[in-house]
Amino acid sequence: MDLATLLGVLAVTGVIVGSILLGGDAMVFINIPSLIIVVGGTIAVVLTRVTLGQFVSSFGIALKAFLYKSTAPEELITEAVELANIARKEGILALEEREINHPFLKKGIGLCIDGHPPEMVNRMLAKDINLTIERHDIGVSMFKSTGDAAPAMGMIGTLIGLVQMLSNMSDPKSIGPAMAVALLTTLYGAVIATAFALPIAEKLKLRSNEEKLNKALIIESISGVQEGVNPRVLEQLLMNFLPESKRVSSGDD
Repeated sequence: MDLATLLGVLAVTGVIVGSILLGGDAMVFINIPSLIIVVGGTIAVVLTRVTLGQFVSSFGIALKAFLYKSTAPEELITEAVELANIARKEGILALEEREINHPFLKKGIGLCIDGHPPEMVNRMLAKDINLTIERHDIGVSMFKSTGDAAPAMGMIGTLIGLVQMLSNMSDPKSIGPAMAVALLTTLYGAVIATAFALPIAEKLKLRSNEEKLNKALIIESISGVQEGVNPRVLEQLLMNFLPESKRVSSGDD
């Protein structure tokens, strides 16, 4: 569970709802025509930009913003060095009985054990990374599209409400409901985009970059293990994936 995302969503929801409740009757902020214009219109706009399958799958990708837990690169380096030690002393087949936690690392080591040449292993793993990034990009794009479309639909709803209001100025009773539609559609669009869609898009992009970095580190690790690189040399090589402040060798005091 990503506590930062969860706390952020809960906090922004609490701020908005709390402000509404402190101001009086919360029911005045609920307007069905406004919701239809903004929510329905936003979904329709997003559907024109992606396929139905991509639209549905993007919600599963969005869960990464809340549930995804990235493995620390330091942990991957430590495990890779241990695997390199075993492979160098006992041979690559000795890793078959080794329990490997990270699924991508496990997949790569499995390919090595099966006897695939290094070029094929790198090619298969690189393909996995590219396809994963493509799926993540679709999710990021959908939520960015939502962030773009929601305020625009809110503006459209505002214009509709103003037209309705101005066309019935002779009837004072119609001015209030028309003005509510005009203002609430802008509010709904701004909340959907600023509080939810755009932050989730940015968090998904962050998670995608973290996963890409980890998988690149793993590919380098597997190449070193398969080629029999000295574990100490491999460790120093993998340390390049870390920020300068974290590059501390496991053999240092």
